[in-house]
Amino acid sequence: MVAEGDIICLQESHSDEEGKYVRKMAQSEVNNNVTYDREGVIVKNGILLENRDCCSNVFRYRTIQDPASQRLTWYKPPLTVLVIKKVRDAAVYLPFVQLVQWLIEEKRMVVFVEAAVMDDPHLDQIGSFTTFKDRLMTFRLGKDDLTDKIDFIVCLGGDGTLLYASQLFQQSVPPVMAFHLGSLGFLTPFRFDNFQEQVNNVLEGHAALTLRSRLRCTVMKKSDSKTENSSKIEDECCREKPSSFLVLNEVVVDRGPSPYLSNIDLFLDGKHITSVQGDGLIVSTPTGSTAYAVAAGASMIHPSVPAIMVTPICPHSLSFRPIVVPAGVELKISVSPESRNTSWVSFDGRNRQELVHGDSLRVTTSIYPVPSICAHDQITDWFDSLAECLHWNVRKRQKHLDELTDLTHSSSNDTLDSLDRELNEKE
Repeated sequence: MVAEGDIICLQESHSDEEGKYVRKMAQSEVNNNVTYDREGVIVKNGILLENRDCCSNVFRYRTIQDPASQRLTWYKPPLTVLVIKKVRDAAVYLPFVQLVQWLIEEKRMVVFVEAAVMDDPHLDQIGSFTTFKDRLMTFRLGKDDLTDKIDFIVCLGGDGTLLYASQLFQQSVPPVMAFHLGSLGFLTPFRFDNFQEQVNNVLEGHAALTLRSRLRCTVMKKSDSKTENSSKIEDECCREKPSSFLVLNEVVVDRGPSPYLSNIDLFLDGKHITSVQGDGLIVSTPTGSTAYAVAAGASMIHPSVPAIMVTPICPHSLSFRPIVVPAGVELKISVSPESRNTSWVSFDGRNRQELVHGDSLRVTTSIYPVPSICAHDQITDWFDSLAECLHWNVRKRQKHLDELTDLTHSSSNDTLDSLDRELNEKE
């Protein structure tokens, strides 16, 4: 977001028309509270990195962005909230009822829930639920469009509830507040004990944001590309509309039920990079780097880093290491013509489908991130999750020398100091 005192730096243009376009895009970014675009960048605290083109007088500026600058700002008081709860978990029923009742009766908000919630017999057993059940708004996945109807989202459960919220909004996503009531809770930083105080802080705009990038994945089927000699009528009849998905964690291409190795061709911006021979390939966001990718040996990337992680699954090569590529590139994945079998692709664990010879998968960073509300801030939340959920760098503490009584009070000659003294005496 653009804060007071920020400077918009524009590249010089060789033509008036291009310059007008650049200035228009930068002004658009300011009006929409977007951090940056390809042509104009926001300079935080006046810190610039200057790179001058040796062949022209064009100066290109880049900025080191302070993660703390991403804050939640409401332009008008939020009125509608979508509450998503974990399914088939008895421990979530009571917190769900308490939260929804408080939002309706105390905060006077319009609450949306999934239609299946209304038919859950376990909720009817909680007496207070029936008092406000008729005031709930419902939706059905795949049938009702929630675009421009929801001001913010509250998730009750584990990381899967946040992934489900991402799936519901295939374009702009409202801010998401996730409470840890599930198993792992890497993406759910809030505790439910004092939910009233925490939700009030969010409604008042006292919260930091993490913009979690998503990947736009487009499956191009073989019938999507007809030869130039085919007739237009035949082309319209046989062409399948490309299917597109937005994923928050990762897209996985694997060998499916086949006993053969996957043989997958990987392209970056149209250039063939390598062929993957192994069990498959993971293309993940920085958020997804701590999911399937880290289990396959990838590094962990902070969600604010603009990047795409490419990780092989059990590659039949000792030198095939995971790589990180810039967020702006387009990856193309296809079944190699020499492959003995087809491949299978899934998107955040859903919509699994087969990729046959001639099909391709195109992956790039989406312009619609998921604004995840922080319990503390971007840095604290992430490292707390690493420590609590993954036990990152957990090790028994090495004792200080003062604690080693067997050495400090021993007359043995196996310490370094005693050995040095012995050598000096001999000399």
